[in-house]
Amino acid sequence: MFDDFDKPVEVLGEEQAFDLLRELERNTPEEIRRQRAHFRVGVRANVTLQSGNASELLDFKVQGVTGDVSESGIGLLAPLPMRVGDVYRLTFDRDKLDLPVTFARCVRCRLVREGAFESGFVFFAPIGLPANLAAAAR
Repeated sequence: MFDDFDKPVEVLGEEQAFDLLRELERNTPEEIRRQRAHFRVGVRANVTLQSGNASELLDFKVQGVTGDVSESGIGLLAPLPMRVGDVYRLTFDRDKLDLPVTFARCVRCRLVREGAFESGFVFFAPIGLPANLAAAAR
């Protein structure tokens, strides 16, 4: 069930290490954008983030602002860092972004400046973009 800690760690060969370094070099922001599954649309709307776990729903509540949205995810700015890997319940300002309450996993978080963190989320199921945003995405 668990790895045997007494076994020596297998070290990568020189060629494998260089292959991994070459792959990392190709992970530029432009390449990541090119490989996205869905087109992103810039939109500014308030979003409330809460824990995705029902028993912790009232323990955590943060107000953020969306930066972009696609059928598969969203980028937003918040005053606190979101925990990568955690599931969040997202409630959108329906006047500006007509989306239902959605659950998403945080896949990245970075400090933009003091008190401002940019986070990326992936939805558990693709969403339908509101008609006004879907037209802008085409």
